[in-house]
Amino acid sequence: MVADADLVITQFAPVQRPVIEAMRRAKVIIRYGIGVDNVDLAAAREKGIPVCNIPDYCINEVADQTLAFLLAQTRQVLPNHRLIAEGKWGLSGPLTGMRALRDQTVGVVGYGRIGRAVVERLIPFGCRVLVHDPLMVQGPVGGTAVMAVPLAELLAQSDIVTLHCPSLDSTRKMINRHSLAQMKPGSLLINVGRGDLVDPDALLESLQSGHLGGASLDVFDPEPIPAGHPIRTMPNVVLASHIASASPRAVRTLRESVARIAIAVHRGEVPPNIVNGVRR
Repeated sequence: MVADADLVITQFAPVQRPVIEAMRRAKVIIRYGIGVDNVDLAAAREKGIPVCNIPDYCINEVADQTLAFLLAQTRQVLPNHRLIAEGKWGLSGPLTGMRALRDQTVGVVGYGRIGRAVVERLIPFGCRVLVHDPLMVQGPVGGTAVMAVPLAELLAQSDIVTLHCPSLDSTRKMINRHSLAQMKPGSLLINVGRGDLVDPDALLESLQSGHLGGASLDVFDPEPIPAGHPIRTMPNVVLASHIASASPRAVRTLRESVARIAIAVHRGEVPPNIVNGVRR
């Protein structure tokens, strides 16, 4: 399919070395989204093909989804809804499950565009905010009360941990049995990044044991979540089907941005957002 293509656009289809090696004319590979983990960047670099992404089309949407997940968990939105739908009345569980954000420490893992947007939304709630990013210097962030700390410290001190990392060799399964054990008993996990940031077996074990108090997941490994998987029906889990980026504005921006890159390359211009270092 790609052998004689001048421009290659992909969303979820894997574009690995055999596919790239079959490209005879391709001037660019455009990832229809932010993450590029489904494209073999090294193979494209060896072939001299630039790989571009669209890094900023859904920042507000994903940050909003993070806050929606966070509030749904801390205010027990779904359990209380289900209780009333069953014809009952009152609290759906112990009072300790109803948390105020001002009393929580929130750990934000990854401080790129989305991580920063999440922190901006958290500050007015009055919660303590910790961030971790390997590119950051530890200490106060930008003159605010936000603190950059090592990952182990963030995990140990946070009541809520939210992931905003790309899928890289260094981040895949960063949330595993060891890191989950470092988290506070009863703490919450939010993942709107990539499913493979979290070891699904370790996550399930931690939820079932009660060590992890709950999880909100827009992404999972694998996707779709297999039918009959226990996590689909756990009362302390909120799930979405990889839709955090969705809004009419975001979809329009994404489509137009992809088209602009394709047109630029067709005209012989150097495209924006090259992620594999190839400039033709």
